Amino acid sequence: MSGRAERRGIPATDARSTSRLANDAWESLLTAHAAVLKRISRDDVWSEVSMREYDVLYTLAKSSGPVRARELTKHVLLSQPALSRLVDRLADRGLVAREPDPADRRGVLLSLTDDGRATQRRVGGRHAVDVAEVVGSRLTADELRVLENLCRGLATESVTQK
Repeated sequence: MSGRAERRGIPATDARSTSRLANDAWESLLTAHAAVLKRISRDDVWSEVSMREYDVLYTLAKSSGPVRARELTKHVLLSQPALSRLVDRLADRGLVAREPDPADRRGVLLSLTDDGRATQRRVGGRHAVDVAEVVGSRLTADELRVLENLCRGLATESVTQK
């Protein structure tokens, strides 16, 4: 712990208090996440797709092209079997397309269909309004920028550590 703390410019003698601060921050982050998700999950926007289905549609929409399922698991909080079942349901509904990976015939590439893209945009627009209302109403513009930067820093650290 002290090595990592020292790399971050925190003296080793303060590592214990840093550990406590980190855990308190973690608890606050999880509590805030749960509270915001609970509030957002009550909104009417989830009649077409569930929040988990939307998460897959949104992740595919952000991609520059078709992606392998294992790439999708890096960005969606679902196990590989659960994600496979969810993608099957989305494909059956015509929202996600599967195609063989030309670089590896054993693999499958996933992408949004036209209907999937339209659904993602429609639900996403309403979801963005709800997020702005829930999060934006509680924080100033400066606080929102700080929160975004902090979260990006945590996400970058998490990705590079794996």
